[in-house]
Amino acid sequence: MWPIYILNGLYFAAFIFLISLGLNIILGVMGLLNLAHGSLYAIGAFMAAWTITRLAEGASIFILLPALLTGTALAALFGLFMEYFLIRPMYKRALEYQLLITFGALMLFEDVIKMIWGGEAIYASTPFVLLGRVNILGNPYPAYFLLVMLLALVVGVLIWLFMAKTRIGVMLRAISLDREMATAMGLKINRLGTFSFVLGAALAGFSGALVVPTTPALLGFGMEPLILAFIVVVMGGLGSLKGALIGSLVVGQTRSLGIAFFPEIELAVMFLIAAAILVAKPEGLFGR
Repeated sequence: MWPIYILNGLYFAAFIFLISLGLNIILGVMGLLNLAHGSLYAIGAFMAAWTITRLAEGASIFILLPALLTGTALAALFGLFMEYFLIRPMYKRALEYQLLITFGALMLFEDVIKMIWGGEAIYASTPFVLLGRVNILGNPYPAYFLLVMLLALVVGVLIWLFMAKTRIGVMLRAISLDREMATAMGLKINRLGTFSFVLGAALAGFSGALVVPTTPALLGFGMEPLILAFIVVVMGGLGSLKGALIGSLVVGQTRSLGIAFFPEIELAVMFLIAAAILVAKPEGLFGR
C-alpha cells in the first residue's frame, strides 16, 4: 500500500499547494495575513458544487470545466470586493486592524454562504465517479486524484512563468522584496496589490472547486485548508513559490501517512515539523 499512501500524499499536497500559493502571493506582495482566505476557498467549492449538481444529469467529465470556471470566478469577485471595500481603507492602519477586518470578512462570508446555499452539505461527486479508477501496482486508484495532481502542476508552472517572465510578475516580485523602493520607482502599489489579492482569491477558489468532487461542501469547509496553508507558508518561507511547493509536499505526505498510521496526532506532527523548521531557519526553508 505504500505507493497508494504516497499518491494520496501528492493529492493532498496538490490542493494545499494551490491555496497556500494564493495565500503566499497576498502575504508576500501586500504584507497581509488574510484570515478570510479559507472562506474564499469555500466559496469556490460551493459554487462549483452547485454548478455540478445543476449540470449532472447526462453529463460527461467536461462538467468539471464550468465548475472550475464558476468557482474560480466567484472567489475572485469576492476577493475584489473584499480588497476594495474592506482592506484598502486599512492599508495605513496597524497590522491588528488588518487582521481584525479579515477575520470579520471570514464571519461575513460564512453567513453569505449560508444565505445563498443554505446550511446543508452539497454533494457533487459526478466528475469523481465518471473518471472511475485506474490500476496502480495491482491497487485501484481514483483517476480524479491523478487529474487534480496534473492540474495543480500545470497551474503552478503557469504561475511561475507569470511571476518570472511577465512585466506584472516582475513588479509584484519587486514589491514583495522592497516595497519602499518599488514605490519610489513609481510602481502603482494599490493597483498591483488589488491584482495580487484577486489572483490569490482566484487560486483559493480554484482549489476549492477542484477538491469538491471528492468531499461535500459544507459550512466551515475552509477552516482546515486555511490552517494547512498557514503551516505551508511558515515552512516554505514568505513569497517563495518553491517554498510553497516543498511545504505542500511535506504537509501532504505527513497527512497521508498520519491518517494511515497515527491519526490521533496527525495535525500535531505537522505543527511540530513547522516549529522545528522555524527554530532552525526562522525565515522558512526558502524565505529571504
